[in-house]
Amino acid sequence: MTVLEAIEVTKQYNMGEVTVEALQRVSFVVSKGEFVAVMGPSGSGKSTLLHLLGGLDEPSSGEIALAGHTITHLSDDEVTVVRRRKVGFIFQFYNLVPTLTAAENVGLPLLIDGQRIEKYREKIDNLLKMVGLGDRLDHKPDQMSGGQQQRVAIARAFVNDPEIVLADEPTGNLDSKSGTAILELLRKSAEDLGQTIVMVTHDPRAASYADRVVFLKDGRIVQTLSIESKSGASDDIRNIMRVMRELEL
Repeated sequence: MTVLEAIEVTKQYNMGEVTVEALQRVSFVVSKGEFVAVMGPSGSGKSTLLHLLGGLDEPSSGEIALAGHTITHLSDDEVTVVRRRKVGFIFQFYNLVPTLTAAENVGLPLLIDGQRIEKYREKIDNLLKMVGLGDRLDHKPDQMSGGQQQRVAIARAFVNDPEIVLADEPTGNLDSKSGTAILELLRKSAEDLGQTIVMVTHDPRAASYADRVVFLKDGRIVQTLSIESKSGASDDIRNIMRVMRELEL
């Protein structure tokens, strides 16, 4: 089952009299339960692509179909509803509200969607237990480590039962141990929960937890690599680095 499809997507920016093509006719498909990593150097279009896939920005041309909705044909309000109910976001810097507890931060997307948090208390508690924070429900962000805050962000991304989770450098601000724990959690969510994930990363080790890696260069997809172990194995990391060298990324 296809959850996400990009068809000939192009994104252009006007910088004075110069037109910059951030993405050039990018096409790819993500299936349900698939974990896809997107890699490329700075300026390759990784974050631009993620923003377009999540309906945070509009392509200059081409189409994006997300969870059965061709979002390039929807109004701004309709895209907002699809994004709020069908997409979970995980960012490098967590984006937690500092005055809210872990449980309140997880429940925030439900509140924004007009839901009564009380109805979802058990679900919120279970999500925090799933990410190993069952004893941190009432802790605020400044009472938690970076790794714990990112776990809260993951629980928040899952609270609306999204069709897809989009992660932008989710381990980029973490130490190695915390980063590994986050990657293992994302891998487990794909395998055990059937969660669909697209993760932008510059780290070959992070990418080695995905099912496949899509390489971007100068706004184009230049290669795709299937991952064998999907668990940070050294052979997979070496293969990713080999492709990066061959592509001069």
